[in-house]
Amino acid sequence: MSSPAGLHRVLEPSGVLPQAAWRLDASRAIGADEVRIRVERLNLDAASFRQLSVKFGGDGDKVRQEVLRIVAERGKMHNPDTGSGGMLIGTVEEVGPDSPLGLSVGQRVATLVSLTLTPLVISDGLAGWDGLGEQVPAGGHAVLFARSIAAVLPDDLPADLALAVFDVCGAPALTARVVSEFIADTGRAPHVAVLGAAGKSGALSLAAARATGAGRVTGLVPTPSEAKLLAESGLADAVVIADATDPVATAAAVEGVGALADVTVVCVDVPGCEHGAILATSDGGTVVFFSMATSFPAAALGAEGLAADVRMLIGNGFTPGHADLALRLVRSVPGVRAMFDRRLAETR
Repeated sequence: MSSPAGLHRVLEPSGVLPQAAWRLDASRAIGADEVRIRVERLNLDAASFRQLSVKFGGDGDKVRQEVLRIVAERGKMHNPDTGSGGMLIGTVEEVGPDSPLGLSVGQRVATLVSLTLTPLVISDGLAGWDGLGEQVPAGGHAVLFARSIAAVLPDDLPADLALAVFDVCGAPALTARVVSEFIADTGRAPHVAVLGAAGKSGALSLAAARATGAGRVTGLVPTPSEAKLLAESGLADAVVIADATDPVATAAAVEGVGALADVTVVCVDVPGCEHGAILATSDGGTVVFFSMATSFPAAALGAEGLAADVRMLIGNGFTPGHADLALRLVRSVPGVRAMFDRRLAETR
C-alpha cells in the first residue's frame, strides 16, 4: 500500500521519511497515487555542485561518476556531504488513477520537491553531461508521491531557464512574505540586504523585496566582476563587496550604505555565512537562510553569543504561489532575466 508521503519507498532505515532515508526504492512500477516522470534534465543545487567540484578539483568526469554513484547507491540524488540535491524536469510518463497532482501523460513538468526525497534512476550514464555545470542532461525516470509538487513548464521560456527559476523559486516567495510582514508590523519600508545577490536566488530575492515595498535593497557580492554585473542589472539600490564568510566585513559593508538591514537574506552557496548575516541585521530584524550550506548550530549559537535579538528563518523551498511569483519576476523584471541569461550562457 502506498503512502502519500512516500514511506513505502523507503528501504533503509525504516520508519523515516524519504528525505531522511539513506536509500529509496526507485523501481519503475508506480502506486495508485504516484506519478512517473521520464527525466530530461537535473539541476543540482549550488551548494552540492560546488562541493563536488571542489572535492574533485574541477575534474568533470570524476564529478559525473560521483553523481552516478550516489544515485545508484541511494536511489535518489542526495549528496551525503551537503545533505542537498536539487530538482529536475521531464515528461509525465504514467499517472496513477488516484494521483492528486492533476498531471497528465505527455506534459513537460518541473518537480518542485528536492531530489533528496525523489526516487530516481539514471539510465544513460549521464553521457551528455561534462560535469562542469549545475544543469545535467540525463535519461532515466523519477517518481512523485501524492504529496509531491510539480509545475507544468511554461511555453514562453527555454527549458533550462525555467528549470533554473523553479530550482530557487522558494527564495523570492519567502522574501516577499517577510518584507510584507515587516511593513504590516512596523508601518515602514525595510532595508533588505541580500548576501550572494548575483546568484539565481539572490537576483530573484532582490526583485521580490523591491516589488513588495522594501525601502532600500542592498546586494552584497564577493568580487568586483559580480558587483559590475549586479549594478548593470539595476536590481539593487546599493551594491557592496565583501566576503560573506567574514562577519565584520559583511556587517561593515551593509551598514556602510546607511544602516544595518532590517531583513537579511542569505543566498551564498558556501558555509560560514551565518555570523556575518546576524551582525549585518538590526535588533528586531529577520535573517532568512536559503543556502543549503547553512549550519543551524552556527546560526543559533552565534546569535546567542552575540546577544543578537534577531528572528532567524530557514528557507522552506515551498511557499504557496512560489513558482508563479518567480516566473512573474523573470518575465517582468529585465534585470532578473539578464542575470539568469548570463549565468545560463556560461553553462550552455
